[in-house]
Amino acid sequence: MPRTAASYVHFPLLGAALLLLSAQAAADTIVLKNGRRIAALSAFEEGDKVRYMTSAGELSLPKSIVDHIEKGGLVTAAVPGDATANLTIAPPEIRPAGGSGIEEIQRGATHDGSIDRPYIAKLESEARSGNSTATFNAALGHHAAATFELSRGDLEHALSDERTAVNYAPDEPALLMNVAYIYLRRNEYKQALDYLDHARRLVPDNPDVGKLAGWAYYGMNKLDQAVAEWKHALALRPDKELQAALEAALRDKKEEESYKENESSHFKLKYNGAAEPALARDVLRALEMHFSAIESALNYTPPEPIGVVLYTEQAFVDITRAPAWAGALYDGRIRVPVQGLTSVDGELSRSLKHELTHSFVAQKTKTACMGLAVSCSNRAPTWIQEGLAQWMEGYRSGDDAAGLVQIFDEKHSIPLGQLEGSWTRLDRSTARYAYAWALANMEYIIQADGMSDVERILDRIGAGMATEQALREVLHSDYSDLMESTAGYLRKNYVH
Repeated sequence: MPRTAASYVHFPLLGAALLLLSAQAAADTIVLKNGRRIAALSAFEEGDKVRYMTSAGELSLPKSIVDHIEKGGLVTAAVPGDATANLTIAPPEIRPAGGSGIEEIQRGATHDGSIDRPYIAKLESEARSGNSTATFNAALGHHAAATFELSRGDLEHALSDERTAVNYAPDEPALLMNVAYIYLRRNEYKQALDYLDHARRLVPDNPDVGKLAGWAYYGMNKLDQAVAEWKHALALRPDKELQAALEAALRDKKEEESYKENESSHFKLKYNGAAEPALARDVLRALEMHFSAIESALNYTPPEPIGVVLYTEQAFVDITRAPAWAGALYDGRIRVPVQGLTSVDGELSRSLKHELTHSFVAQKTKTACMGLAVSCSNRAPTWIQEGLAQWMEGYRSGDDAAGLVQIFDEKHSIPLGQLEGSWTRLDRSTARYAYAWALANMEYIIQADGMSDVERILDRIGAGMATEQALREVLHSDYSDLMESTAGYLRKNYVH
């Protein structure tokens, strides 16, 4: 969400910090095995689930992906409209139908906090006999390894093991769907659909096939197909997560029925029929220019075309349900209000580059974004996303430096660990502080060590490493060290 004149008002930064602190209340924090932290009003274990309360009601996560629950932490006061910012897209809760001794194989393949590769190699050796049970057991061994790696955010190795499992059991729907799920987490939608099409031929009425296929089509900006898949899946089995996804897609679909379309090499654009076709073409030209710049800076090329929607001001508010201070949004698609414009001016160009940076970072770090009111598993923390997006659009910390240094010196700074999650719940003033502090920290990293360090940090986050650990490996600094260095950088370069 861009930091533009249209989105923010100026106010003393010290007041913002105090406002943010006063907006916090005691709560619980769910810490996932991949390092991600989810703030909740309360959280508790129940069977194979971890259930937690938010302003949207009760949500749940598979217990297998949760490391522990921290009691009595801090949570930021909510802004109405951000109903499911902390939802994750869970893998299908299904088990392979064939084979024997599934639990025994799972215990043999993963134990004591690691994968037992010699055990899996033994299963593979037994599979060479051609015995169908031995072959399926080898598949289960690799599936267990993939599940273990997925719980730690290691999507690359999880995909490799799950695909190997499918090689041993090519007609097992559960394994096919798990490969598709991992591809979805990697934002590789076409590959996911290939496996889901195979699974559908085997189990045409399995609701998980439709659920996952809907995610794939939504990610490819094919709303009609996504809606059809999700309606079919819900008819087969109720699902709160899926109902929220469907409602969001239906809002999009209704709004975009009269929209015109255009596209370029890397973008698929939809725009309100009242907008000028020349503006749409101008937006695509600006996006392609920014695409080249960000691609070069981050050494990354997104695998799929990026969806872009141009709205009127009111439609933007109605569809995205973003907070009042938001001037644009990336939630899997770039959504921008352009009412009254006939060409891309400087502010719109910066806004487009800001949101495009979010798209690059989300895809480079394998952050699955499926719509604001649907789900976005924030692998890349918000402070990195927003700090880097502001840097890429051209902002620097000069105007805010003195206030940020004062806040830091008076020990009122918000720790970066508390700025990892969604910011859509922040009010205007606290959001202003969060954006300024995020930019300052990213500016220090880039000025001190170059964009190559940012690239390495993002690569480690994408491999499943917790952000602070990635900082330690690349910068040899933890959060506290980084904040101290950032304050020193601001003091030296801006405060006189």
